[in-house]
Amino acid sequence: MPDRITCTERNTLETCIKIRVNLDGSGNFECQTGIPFLDHMLNQVACHGLIDLHIVAEGDRHIDDHHTVEDLGITLGQAINRAAGDKRGIMRYGHAYVPLDESLSRVVIDFSGRPGLVHKVSYTRARIGNFDVDLFDEFFRGFVNHAQVTLHIDNLRGLNTHHQAETVFKAFGRALRMALTIDPSMAGELPSTKGSL
Repeated sequence: MPDRITCTERNTLETCIKIRVNLDGSGNFECQTGIPFLDHMLNQVACHGLIDLHIVAEGDRHIDDHHTVEDLGITLGQAINRAAGDKRGIMRYGHAYVPLDESLSRVVIDFSGRPGLVHKVSYTRARIGNFDVDLFDEFFRGFVNHAQVTLHIDNLRGLNTHHQAETVFKAFGRALRMALTIDPSMAGELPSTKGSL
């Protein structure tokens, strides 16, 4: 099996982002985005997805965090899509339920080749520290559009906003891990009756 490693860059007038991913890693994480809470969430993806994730990002954060967060989603989606290659032999579907104290979230993903997002999280506060929780939707929308995946995110219950977000990102990492796992029974075939993803 070829290495599932890639390095992807995005350079615009608003952001400069470089992401290296190894889908068959051990959860190694290095991140410099200037947005501490987002770094904390991306660390959950790496750790629970067993994806090596190295990120360097600069953006027009003197305006706000919007462009940086959205473009991180876009670039991560591109990187994972490229690292997954032709997707032969992958499980394709992944799902996870993750609790954290009173909070419980479910994430389901399909490497379908079709972008789609259902993001149902009613955060109990608008901000976690200085981070605007509205930006999570921008992150995941950028991700699905460029990873070419269908993604359903549901926070089933939760009172603490930090817990709500953390269960989402942990479940996202676990769902990615399941979907991208190589299934020996597939013998390198595409998991699709259409013959393409």
